Amino acid sequence: MIEAVGLTKRYGDKTAVHNLSFQVRPGAVTGFLGPNGSGKSTTMRMILGLDNPTAGHVTISGHPYRQLPNAPRHVGALLDAKAVHGGRSARNHLLSLAQLSGIPARRVDEVLGVVGLQEVAGKRSKGFSLGMGQRLGIAAALLGDPQVLLFDEPVNGLDPEGILWVRNLMKALAAEGRTVFVSSHLMSEMALTADHLIVIGRGQLLADMSVTDFISANSADFARVRTPGTEPQAREKLTSALTEAGGHVMPEQDGALRVTGLPLPRISDIAHEAGVRLWELSPHQASLEEAYMRMTQGVVDYRSTDDQKAGLHQVPPPGAGPAVPVPGQGQPGWYAPPPPQQGGPLFAPPPGPYGAPQPNPYAQPAPQGQGPGQPAAAPVTADRTEPEDPR
Repeated sequence: MIEAVGLTKRYGDKTAVHNLSFQVRPGAVTGFLGPNGSGKSTTMRMILGLDNPTAGHVTISGHPYRQLPNAPRHVGALLDAKAVHGGRSARNHLLSLAQLSGIPARRVDEVLGVVGLQEVAGKRSKGFSLGMGQRLGIAAALLGDPQVLLFDEPVNGLDPEGILWVRNLMKALAAEGRTVFVSSHLMSEMALTADHLIVIGRGQLLADMSVTDFISANSADFARVRTPGTEPQAREKLTSALTEAGGHVMPEQDGALRVTGLPLPRISDIAHEAGVRLWELSPHQASLEEAYMRMTQGVVDYRSTDDQKAGLHQVPPPGAGPAVPVPGQGQPGWYAPPPPQQGGPLFAPPPGPYGAPQPNPYAQPAPQGQGPGQPAAAPVTADRTEPEDPR
């Protein structure tokens, strides 16, 4: 499990992440959403110990990444698939990572098979397409068979078959009880892949809830009702009847009616009682993309001037916080992390050789009072990137 408590990161006078608290639980795919420049990559780098927070802290199963013994065996990450030595073959790239972390060479061929690169394992990575590079980065993240996985835009550059493969891979990893944290801008994929969402804007938490609750909290469900086009008086009659019953009716451009405040069976009964024929009576629920756009419209930093001229969005004043309240706060499903506990045991070193049956290290903490052990010296398996531009 990943837990951030009061996480803050400043670059000079620019605050990239401000007082961010959330949990990423095992057994589910958690989507990490937010506009460009919202602080997603900075947050992921702080989780992996690549950037130090200005305030607050983030832990993996209760302990900072740098205190995990042989961290690549516990945590795998894909941050930048392009950060690979172009002169190395795919196999040699993974082999070098495996040797640094004490992982047997046989695991390299296993993950190459998992990501579908076994036929090009001997080719230099500089000749790889963007999609092949993504697969190699995912292979590096899976190399240590970790319980916690972080992916930043994992489907970037992949074809439809590759996107479907990544989607199924994420679900399969979560089904095994692993913690899967995925950052993406593809709302359609998040709707199909994620179970839970963490949404941030301008470095602050906007939502922490299930996908279903997020859509419900940021959209208004309605019913589409259509009467025969040759009977305008029936449309007016139905509008009056629905309004009298407590519904709210709005005409749509195509001649249909948008009805809120009444369930579909009740609308059908009212139409029958009024003697009005219906050509359409269908429910409408907003997509994740619609709900996300509504949630984040006040925290977008980069916006076309055409949008402003058309009145599509209102630009918040400089220095203003999120323009919308945090949906679900104080309601069931809302998570407020408890204050951090001081001390606590570190992970027990993973027993047995790699690949041998062994207890889950996350379920086998060291006894209270045990010494801290040695901090992890192995580098992160994630491809490293340059520090994120806080803008």
